[in-house]
Amino acid sequence: MSHIQEPPTRLFSASEAAHWVGVSLSFLNKLRLTGEGPPYAKIGRRVCYDQADLASWLEAQKRRSTRGEP
Repeated sequence: MSHIQEPPTRLFSASEAAHWVGVSLSFLNKLRLTGEGPPYAKIGRRVCYDQADLASWLEAQKRRSTRGEP
């Protein structure tokens, strides 16, 4: 019986994540403080973002109109 492992995803620092998503670091920090941003992990003092979580969060931000509905 073999175990299938998911391929490892890259962990980004906060500044790398902001660049990857296309926002400023301060905006990403504000999103983290309000709970509206992508999931993150704290490793010691370091804030890390999983690339797969960033991609999922970006996908969830897509809209078809300005009415606030997905």
